[in-house]
Amino acid sequence: MSFHDLHHGDRPLLLPNAWDFASGAALVRAGFPAIGTTSLGVAAAAGKPDAAGGTRAETIALASVLARLPVPVTVDIEGGFSTRATDVAELVTELASFGIAGINLEDGRPDGTLAPLDHQTALIAAVKQAAPQVFLNARTDTFWLGDPDRDETLRRASAFAAAGADGIFVPGIVDDADIRAVLDAADVPLNVLFMPGKTEYERLARLGVHRVSTGSLLFRKALQTTVATALAVTGEVRDHPVPSYGDVQDLV
Repeated sequence: MSFHDLHHGDRPLLLPNAWDFASGAALVRAGFPAIGTTSLGVAAAAGKPDAAGGTRAETIALASVLARLPVPVTVDIEGGFSTRATDVAELVTELASFGIAGINLEDGRPDGTLAPLDHQTALIAAVKQAAPQVFLNARTDTFWLGDPDRDETLRRASAFAAAGADGIFVPGIVDDADIRAVLDAADVPLNVLFMPGKTEYERLARLGVHRVSTGSLLFRKALQTTVATALAVTGEVRDHPVPSYGDVQDLV
């Protein structure tokens, strides 16, 4: 099945997110039909903060090797690493030349605000014109940044779909009514972020969600296991919780 087709199966596409070639290859060996990348994992592994627009080179380098995997790969490009539509379109065209099947393109900005709607729709349209074969998952951070805003989410979801987005991603959305509203507003696949205890896979499946991403969870769990395993060498047992997104940002 193509990457587009995987969004229209009987069950939501569970998309695990890798941060290097080894994690991606291990997920493929485990049987996942597609993988994504996590911008937090890519940034932190390079000693850089996430969502700051500073990991363009690392993202391209990782994409070039992940493209060797025998499954579709979608790449998180944050906000595109530029405010210029031509720059972002050129980046996606380069990723497509490797064989990358999809991208995440977000409207959240490093200062915690949202990109203007007309700017973001123009960006989506330019990318789709330059690389129409690439599945563009348009992320809106209306629930991720500050107070959740359903009305603005629906406005952006509809506008992004009209501009050519192949899917809509709303990280942080958890409520059934909010999810149903987005599904009704945009006639394209909806991607929801898996959040333990908040967005159970079976519930999302019943609601009709098309794709469930793990985001930075696998990377953060790997950090937890790394520290716990090292401590256990000497027999030390210490309660070491999974680091939060903020905890990892603090590391760098």
